[in-house]
Amino acid sequence: MVMNMKKLLTILLTIPTLAFALATTPPSVKYDYPITRVIDGDTVAFKATFLPLPLKQELSVRIYGVDTPENGAIAKCPAEAAKGAEASAFTKDQVKKSTTRQVAIMSWDKYGGRVLGDVLLDGKSLRDMLIASGLAREYYGGAKASWCK
Repeated sequence: MVMNMKKLLTILLTIPTLAFALATTPPSVKYDYPITRVIDGDTVAFKATFLPLPLKQELSVRIYGVDTPENGAIAKCPAEAAKGAEASAFTKDQVKKSTTRQVAIMSWDKYGGRVLGDVLLDGKSLRDMLIASGLAREYYGGAKASWCK
């Protein structure tokens, strides 16, 4: 009886979280643009031949709704740098081993030089894979939690 109550409580507490996540994810349009490189754990570049010359024929997609640790000199501590390198390696590995790749574009980001969206690898969301692996946290703006602990 107590176990059933715990399961019910867990389900009831999860529903608002899922509803918030679904409500905050904007619609996207999927494209079969080739991925050209991984910039870091939550940013991937893709071939964008639709851009007019003389613009570079490449755009970056920042994975919407996540924050991964920073790499190298941008990291605030050695632990963040190590975790950032791990997130980048994870993303590179997932892209490399996938057979189908799609870019799901939601909108331009606030800086204008990249788009917000997701990358679908063999039909699976890179966003979801990063969160499930512990290499990213959900993030929708505001103050970021520190990776230095």
